[in-house]
Amino acid sequence: MTTRYLVVAPDAAHLAAQVCDELAATLSARGSFTQVHAAEGSTVDALTADSEAALPHVVDAIRRADSDSVLITPIDDTAVRSFDAFGWNLDIAASTQAHVILALDAEGASTELLEREIAVARVRAEARSAHLSAVALPAPLASRSSTDLPVLALPLGAEAGAALDQLPPVHTVTPLAFQADLMDRARADRKRIVLPEPEDDRVLTAAAIVLERGLADIIFVGDKAAVDARAAQLGLDVSAATVVSVDDPVYLEKYSAEFARLRAKKGVTLEQARDKVRDVSYFGTMMVHMGDADGMVSGAIHTTAHTIVPSFQIIKTAPGVSIVSSVFLMLMKDRVWAFGDCAVNPNPTPEQLADIAISSARTAKQFGVEPRVAMLSYSTGTSGSGIDVDAVVEATRIAREKAPELALE
Repeated sequence: MTTRYLVVAPDAAHLAAQVCDELAATLSARGSFTQVHAAEGSTVDALTADSEAALPHVVDAIRRADSDSVLITPIDDTAVRSFDAFGWNLDIAASTQAHVILALDAEGASTELLEREIAVARVRAEARSAHLSAVALPAPLASRSSTDLPVLALPLGAEAGAALDQLPPVHTVTPLAFQADLMDRARADRKRIVLPEPEDDRVLTAAAIVLERGLADIIFVGDKAAVDARAAQLGLDVSAATVVSVDDPVYLEKYSAEFARLRAKKGVTLEQARDKVRDVSYFGTMMVHMGDADGMVSGAIHTTAHTIVPSFQIIKTAPGVSIVSSVFLMLMKDRVWAFGDCAVNPNPTPEQLADIAISSARTAKQFGVEPRVAMLSYSTGTSGSGIDVDAVVEATRIAREKAPELALE
């Protein structure tokens, strides 16, 4: 597991450089080590021009550094006076889950002033969801600091490594950190994703990003000439994608035969099956069912019903799951919440609600979110009464019986 560190020294570039050099020597002696810059994968000019656009690229580039320890050297506060370099450094730390080490050279400062500087830096870090993990101070100052943070005495000695080992992991999950983790996992287990709506410019743009970052192989359902033409108009490179037509006989015949088999009890004939699988939502779902794709992303221009009804008819639910439900992943400032079910079941029974809670918890865990489940009604616990409150109370009881391992309230 990679541990990242970022040194910040407000208005003291020379001190930041000194601490980075000493920290690099310490870390490189303790295992594999990489040193990167807080503008890795970009340039200072690019990020000062549009920091919001540059941030994901820099975070992704830093996270690709695969070593036991990664040291992120900060952008100099004096490099561009009109740019909040200190804030940028904290944003990078937050979204790479790096330990922030504050370096201060408050020679001649009183203990009170020193503590005030640390407190101000801590507040600024918390405001940006970064974690101030330690303070680096010249030895004379280190001995009289009363901060509750670990203090690294400069110059760093052998004891610095042991102090770093004691730092607890950074668990803050910003939206970019969450997305970057998903991208890392996607690259490590690259899948084939079918997109049945290439006529939507957002879909083409997303596909180009996915291909450029090596996150998945893309299959479009549509007309290749139309896809290529529109991509060219938008300046997008989707040449690595495969384009499949719903009229391609290789796919159409086997999908029609399989759909007719699946729906035989409903009286679906082979000819009816051919008409049905020419619908892009059915065609894409059949690609997944038949193993020609690993997953499908749809719903940009089709309704929820149009998108998921084929799954009800073809793929059905996983073993042990009684009801299909949805989860919204809500990316908050420093954590991720999973909301289920907000899109599929309008009025679930207590039994269904219990199963939705259990399925949602499992989905959250698959996305790296440790599930602590809140069963919600308009009333706290059993303080109120009514059909909706009673349903949630009963659903909670059932869910506890079915999944006693869940933290659920």
